[in-house]
Amino acid sequence: MVYNWKEFARSRLYPSICLLCGAEAEPAGLCLPCRLELPYNRHCCRHCALPLPLTDAGRLCGQCQRRPPPFHRAVIPLLYRAPIDYLVTRFKFDGGLHCGHLLASLLADALHSGVEDAPQLLIPVPLHRDRISQRGFNQALELTRPLARQFGLPVDCTTVVRTQATAAQSRLGKRQRQRNLRAAFGLDGPIKARHLALVDDVVTTGATAATLATLLLHGGAERVDLWALARTP
Repeated sequence: MVYNWKEFARSRLYPSICLLCGAEAEPAGLCLPCRLELPYNRHCCRHCALPLPLTDAGRLCGQCQRRPPPFHRAVIPLLYRAPIDYLVTRFKFDGGLHCGHLLASLLADALHSGVEDAPQLLIPVPLHRDRISQRGFNQALELTRPLARQFGLPVDCTTVVRTQATAAQSRLGKRQRQRNLRAAFGLDGPIKARHLALVDDVVTTGATAATLATLLLHGGAERVDLWALARTP
């Protein structure tokens, strides 16, 4: 699998071109050989989707056995490594919304086969207004919109707000992540459904999702699921 900037530029002009190798592709922008080589998160904890050794696949990870996170279940179909890290970077930091469409389609494929009890409402993980002004969009919302259309679900991007501009979670250790998220989110109105799904792009430790799930459950939700594209190994 070979991918480079030239092929990425061509794919912007010709949507039938694979975003990774430049070959003819499906409408979603990924040829079959590249799709088959994606790093799928097949062997993972059944609660938080943490990647596990093959022999432990489908079991609970040690953390979920000791202290399970407040969200009900996570669906995270891919691992955050090449070429998913490349596509996410192009999407988030280079305005590659076409990459976002592809990533949303990969998540939707997993949800079609992996979700039996659909939520009533989707909530994208919010960004602080300063981060949105820098980036121009919230990547979680851009993933949520096509999912909402495919599954016929409403989107709520106003009730949960980011009240503090925090440091990027990917640069912090576990304890630093937890401190980083204290008082980072708040509710700006009543919870609008009993069963919700949070939508995000990449999950590292799950601290953000756990913080938001706790906030929503305390606010009146009965169940919070987590839908995300990729999990760090």
